[in-house]
Amino acid sequence: MKLGNSGLAGGAPPPVRPRHRPPRPPPAAPGRGGVRAGDRRDREELTRTMTAHAATPDPRRPSPAPPDRPPNAPPPETEPTPTEPQAPPFAGWPPGDQPAAKPEAEQAAKGPARAQTAEPASSGPGPAEMEADGGGSPRRGVELAWPVRGAAAGVGYIALPPTTVDARASGPTRLIVAWPGFDPPRAAGAMAAAVPMTGVPTWRVFLDLPQASDPAGGLPTGLGSQMFLSDAGVTAFGTAVEQGAERLPAVLAELRRDLGVPEGPVALAGFSAGAAVVLLALARQDVQVSTAALIAPVVSPARAARSVEKRSGRERSWSPAGVALAERLDLSEHAGRIAGAGAALLLIGGARDRIVPAAEVTALRDLLSRCGAKTVEAATFRMAHALAAEPGLEARPPITEAVRVDGVLTDWFRERLAEPTTRTTPPVSLHLTGSSS
Repeated sequence: MKLGNSGLAGGAPPPVRPRHRPPRPPPAAPGRGGVRAGDRRDREELTRTMTAHAATPDPRRPSPAPPDRPPNAPPPETEPTPTEPQAPPFAGWPPGDQPAAKPEAEQAAKGPARAQTAEPASSGPGPAEMEADGGGSPRRGVELAWPVRGAAAGVGYIALPPTTVDARASGPTRLIVAWPGFDPPRAAGAMAAAVPMTGVPTWRVFLDLPQASDPAGGLPTGLGSQMFLSDAGVTAFGTAVEQGAERLPAVLAELRRDLGVPEGPVALAGFSAGAAVVLLALARQDVQVSTAALIAPVVSPARAARSVEKRSGRERSWSPAGVALAERLDLSEHAGRIAGAGAALLLIGGARDRIVPAAEVTALRDLLSRCGAKTVEAATFRMAHALAAEPGLEARPPITEAVRVDGVLTDWFRERLAEPTTRTTPPVSLHLTGSSS
């Protein structure tokens, strides 16, 4: 039986009709990101229309009343939604990003504040208002994990609280005080970003050198510049070192009150001119120091100036008062008193340092050992004098040399001021089924 072209009995299949497709419009000029300009305008117009429509209530449809309010009762007054304060960034933020100060009315009610604090996002009390336990950390409220800025005895500082979780402070030392230098880092914030020592479970307070209001007002180009050969240069250096050591007892008294740190010995650290402050503070023995770390310490201003003279071909023009100041700050003459302070000392030098050569750091170690220092160690790194990039006045990401030095400082202070909080897990013995013992 033959059924023609129906396809049921051997006929050819019916022809397929092509679908009707409307002609495509010509492509528009693409806008940004590969989106057609016309499509982008349509989307923006649609978004504005939908937003306006959603925000405008329909007058024909009354708003439903809640079940506990009569239909004809006036609507209750709405209270403004409280906004949650934003948490400030952590250590190392530039001065322009520091948290805003408290309102004047609230500050006036609390009285004059001694420190400007960066408060966390919670509503807990600030660091100056929180009670402190033996480790200087708050007992109530939210655990403090934010930098504190302020001034103590006329010296600006930035304080980093203990935030490590794998160690706790052991012993009476709960505070580390550090100074920057005349070379980068030149300010407290830059020093805190370069060597924060985050793994040490104590307060780390970084002080500005007591100079002018500008941290680099004394020697804007550093100790390696020809300005150090002038009388103004050596006077600025000597004033910063001597005043830094003289103000240390008063600074510590205000820091303990502001941060809630108990009485006890302190640890000191310094870079370049700041390390000279540490050596002079040890020689003065006004405060009890348990341990100290010195990075490229300027032991003798005269020797540092002599190295500048060789490179520049100029001679120093120091006045008799400047010469006397440099001789007074030749800290190698006070090696006996420095060793007699009883502090464990770490000296760090740079193999490429032209201001404080590594040989001078090693010679200082040998001198202190001969004078009876109990613990004095020295380490040398392949680095120049600076620990941060120019200009070194603000917090910036640390350079490679600073990361290495920070690791050594952290290990040094953790070994002497802390103990681990996590127990070491013994190795697991595997007994496999069917194995012979």
